[in-house]
Amino acid sequence: MQISAAQVESIHSRLKKRPRHSENLIQAALFIAGAISILTTLGILYELGKEALLFFASPEVNLLDFLTGTKWQPSIGQFGVLPLVNATLMTSFIAMLIALPLGLAAAIYLSEYASPRSRKILKPILEILAGVPTVVYGYFALTFMTPLLRAVLGADNVQIYNTLSAGLVMGIMILPLVCSMSEDALSSVPHSLREASFGLGATRLETTLKVVVPAALSGIIAAFILGVSRAVGETMIVAVAAGSGPNFTFNPLQGAETMTGYIARISGGDLAYDTPDYNSIFAIGLLLFLITLGLNILSRRLVARYREVYE
Repeated sequence: MQISAAQVESIHSRLKKRPRHSENLIQAALFIAGAISILTTLGILYELGKEALLFFASPEVNLLDFLTGTKWQPSIGQFGVLPLVNATLMTSFIAMLIALPLGLAAAIYLSEYASPRSRKILKPILEILAGVPTVVYGYFALTFMTPLLRAVLGADNVQIYNTLSAGLVMGIMILPLVCSMSEDALSSVPHSLREASFGLGATRLETTLKVVVPAALSGIIAAFILGVSRAVGETMIVAVAAGSGPNFTFNPLQGAETMTGYIARISGGDLAYDTPDYNSIFAIGLLLFLITLGLNILSRRLVARYREVYE
């Protein structure tokens, strides 16, 4: 039985006119969820900006000194944020030195070398690290990593509170995130590329490093930058193990306070509203927000540039 074009058009028009209340309801729910996330971000930015303006409007604060000064002591009128930014970047850099190579190596093993049984066992064990509370990691850094560093490098060289132990443990915490996202990117590469490489005589290692990893580069870059954003925004590990005093130093064996550590320490105190100490929390929070926003924008551009499309 053949159906004419007019009958097909008639059926299509009737289906198009049929009310689909369930789909409209789902579409409305998804739109509301997306709008809530956007409005929440705008609300955070508004509150941070509003309170930060009070900080920069103070006659004691100069924006140029805030961005370039190397002394941070709001109680005596020194508002150079570089010590906090430097400690944040230093601990994040140390964390990435641990998380990125180990996370990518673990992802390559799980994706290209591990048997289905090994993957089924190892991946959940690795992801357990992501469920450990960060305050536990902080005390692990203070009570295990720091004594280990003092025993290896010398107690006179390593302070009890130091950015090195905080950064190392932070890298362990971020490892599951980098590994999971990188493994998903590697697994999404079509098997036809691997088979073509094997057909040309390449070994498994050559196929992995020269075919699979470049093909999954956009996802790996996204995992790396998301890991950096996670490290920059980490609070409890650095609050417990890195130190509680601003210190502009490039020596990871010394203590230094990060941006998030300062916010956590000052927020727990009894501060009067609209004082430089109180308003500085929001100024630093706004700066931290802009740093992570910049990392996310960079991530999107890099992913768009290196993305591979397969049909």
